[in-house]
Amino acid sequence: MAIDASLASWIILSQIPGLGNEGLRRLLQAFGSADAVLNASVSSLSQHVKPVVAQAISQGVDESALDAVSTWLGDPLNSVLTVADTDYPQTLLNISDPPLLLYVKGRLDLLNMSSLAIVGSRNASAQGLRNAEAFSKSISDAGLCIISGMAHGIDAAAHLGGLQGVGSSIAVVGTGLDKVYPAANRELAHRLAQHGAIVSEFPLGTPPLPANFPRRNRIISGLSLGCLVVEASVQSGSLITARMALEQGREVFAIPGSIHSPQSKGCHALIKQGAKLVESAQDILEEIGCRAPAATQTTATEHPLFAHMGFDPLDAESLANRSGLTIGELSAILLQLELDGHIASLPGGLYQRIT
Repeated sequence: MAIDASLASWIILSQIPGLGNEGLRRLLQAFGSADAVLNASVSSLSQHVKPVVAQAISQGVDESALDAVSTWLGDPLNSVLTVADTDYPQTLLNISDPPLLLYVKGRLDLLNMSSLAIVGSRNASAQGLRNAEAFSKSISDAGLCIISGMAHGIDAAAHLGGLQGVGSSIAVVGTGLDKVYPAANRELAHRLAQHGAIVSEFPLGTPPLPANFPRRNRIISGLSLGCLVVEASVQSGSLITARMALEQGREVFAIPGSIHSPQSKGCHALIKQGAKLVESAQDILEEIGCRAPAATQTTATEHPLFAHMGFDPLDAESLANRSGLTIGELSAILLQLELDGHIASLPGGLYQRIT
């Protein structure tokens, strides 16, 4: 697939060593367009960037870089957006350092949907993974897109939940989109490409360098109305995303956990600093001014489990015996009903209907 001259200019400039977002932004302000920057003299460019960078711009990049993008764009799932494109996500234009070029694999329409970032530990507990997936599904069912970073643990669970709802999910990654990292998430990446989207500001071929991931975090938070941290240690990179969300004026939410769990320490620190403690997806939807459509809300009279539950506290084993469900099946249902605000978990492993 041929790349038009204007897009080619953007791609060339995005790959100039030492230029970066800030330098390119200065040049675009000075010269008016990517084409004009490439046609400017070295002396003119040197008034805005270092002479070595100006010289690199005048020399351009290896044609193979454009050929690689052209081949990649031959897949109808693939797109490259600049800040001048109408499909470029408008929420990113409001952050201090928006990416000037975005590579996208999947649905462009998701980029301008109302979204929530859900992030957390790569080494999450089983309960943390269940929480991430259940919260994500409920919020996606309400029409919000779930944004995360496609890492192991909470990120992957958040994407799985988002893909189950109508809002679907976007992964923002720290590599070129011709690579899948981590490789174990290849099947998840395929599902996101088909039914959601994967986004990167990094050129094709970019490996998973450590410095890339803090940069991608500003895009995760920047695409979103708010950021939910599910589980995180005090050293977790998820707290970087939460901090960036605060700096960008987004809401920050955190799920509390055991005071003895290292994976709860980061969430508790955020709550102490002013993040909103949440116990259900509805807590988040109400805070950001959204609510689940009536057709997707599960009410007490609709869910068959309530026929076996009554209004008195009941343990899971008794409820499993009454309903004929396995403990595993029942646990998933109870978690979803609790997240939707229909039941409460009580001390001693008891559950009680509250709607």
